[in-house]
Amino acid sequence: MLAETICSAVSAAGLGIAAVTAWRKRFLAATRIAAYSLVPIALVLTGIVDWVAGIAFKPSVWLGFGLLAVAWLLFTTTRAVERRGGGTRKERRAAARAAQGEAVAPAASAPSLGAGLPGTLAQQPKTKSRQQSASPGEDFSDIEAILKKHGI
Repeated sequence: MLAETICSAVSAAGLGIAAVTAWRKRFLAATRIAAYSLVPIALVLTGIVDWVAGIAFKPSVWLGFGLLAVAWLLFTTTRAVERRGGGTRKERRAAARAAQGEAVAPAASAPSLGAGLPGTLAQQPKTKSRQQSASPGEDFSDIEAILKKHGI
């Protein structure tokens, strides 16, 4: 009974505000306010307010909501542990086996994290002539080699 009275008062107040807004020649806003103000009385007339009031005051309903909250908490906890721990035991074993193997690019002929091929610039000893001729920013031979390797 109280809920119906409150909803009726809210609807009446909203319709009053809509009338004042229409009187100020703001018809679009007045129509929108009138639409919003009719919602509470429509909920009362359809019986939804009685249904919600009946649910809100039953202890068994609150027990059901509590069980839903516990289920949700358990679900999110297991998801967090699964993400932190790396998933199932099978997935962790597969990841460990993959980490033990050498890191090789799919189309590479040699490990990409290895020491490199003999004769590359990284393994050649730096001579005075190479150190003198290569100032920072002028030695582009390694970049040229990479570009040639990719056909650019």
